[in-house]
Amino acid sequence: MKVIGLTGGIGSGKSTVSRFLAELGAVIIDADKVGHEAFKPDTEAWREVVAAFGKQILTLTNEIDREKLGEIVFNNPELLSRLNQIMHPRMYEMVKAQLKEYRRQGVRVVVLDTPLLLEADWTSLVDEVWVTAAPESTVLRRLKEKPGLSEQQALARLRSQMPTEERIKRAEVVINTDCSLDELKAKVKELWPKLALS
Repeated sequence: MKVIGLTGGIGSGKSTVSRFLAELGAVIIDADKVGHEAFKPDTEAWREVVAAFGKQILTLTNEIDREKLGEIVFNNPELLSRLNQIMHPRMYEMVKAQLKEYRRQGVRVVVLDTPLLLEADWTSLVDEVWVTAAPESTVLRRLKEKPGLSEQQALARLRSQMPTEERIKRAEVVINTDCSLDELKAKVKELWPKLALS
C-alpha cells in the first residue's frame, strides 16, 4: 500500500487535488474529519480542549464551536501550539489505526490529506510528501471567495502556517495549483500511474 501525505497551506488547492486523487481511486483520510471525531463531546480531547479554552467555545449542544476556537488560536501562536499539543497525538493514533485497517483490506493507494503533516511531524505515517503550492496573491484571492472568512481572518490563518518554501524543501512532489482546474486535473492524472503501480 502506498501512502501519500498531501499537505499545503490554506487556499493552496490541497482539497481540490485530494478530490481528483479520490476520483482516480485513492482512499482519502481527511485529517479535518479525524479532528471532528476527536472533538466529539465528552471525549478525552474534548474535555482537555474545554479545560484549556473555557466553556465559551461550546455551542448550546455542547459541541466545540470550531469557528470560535479558530478565532482564539489563529491570532495567538502560543494558544495554537497548546491546541495542537492536545489534538495531534490523539489524531495521530486515529490515523495510524485507519491506515492499519486499509492495509488489512488490501487498499492500494491512501492519501492522508492534512495541512499540518510537517508541523505535527506525521511524516513517519507516509511514504511520500506531496505539497500543493500557489503564490500568496492567488491564495488570498481564493480565500476572499470563501464564505465567512474576512481578509483579516484569512491573513491570520496564512501567517500562522509554515511558509510554503519550507514545505517545498521537504516534499517529494510539488504541485503548482496556480492554473485552471482542467490543467490541475491533468497534472494529478499524470502523477497517478506511478502511484497505482507501486
